[in-house]
Amino acid sequence: MKFLTYLGIGTIFGIVMTKSEAVSWFRIQEMFRFESFHMYGIIGVAVVVGALLVALLKRFDVHAIDGSELRLKPKAHTYRRYIYGGTLFGLGWAMTGACPGPLFTLLGHGILSIVLVIASAVLGTYVYGAFRGRLPH
Repeated sequence: MKFLTYLGIGTIFGIVMTKSEAVSWFRIQEMFRFESFHMYGIIGVAVVVGALLVALLKRFDVHAIDGSELRLKPKAHTYRRYIYGGTLFGLGWAMTGACPGPLFTLLGHGILSIVLVIASAVLGTYVYGAFRGRLPH
């Protein structure tokens, strides 16, 4: 049953990403060239919706799908990690022309070259895991 829930949520996410044109290489390049507000609007709406949902989760003591309690741990504010991580994230996004969120949506659209981007993301995650203990956190 959990698999179907995740599949349904992923399908809805893919439809929203497609209909909002967030999977469009053209829209992403427009954003990085500061030629259009379109992607900034999508990101802004996502931030506001995310903040509201987190506030609701905290207020109403919502539990995860498996019944476990959700705990949001506060993080230390070391801005260096945000600057480094954000820079790497943005460079990868700009170089590939693909927003990381809908990579599998692009694959579902039949854009097979995105497999290289997905493989690179997985490799980057693995490398981060391997060096995590030696990185500033």
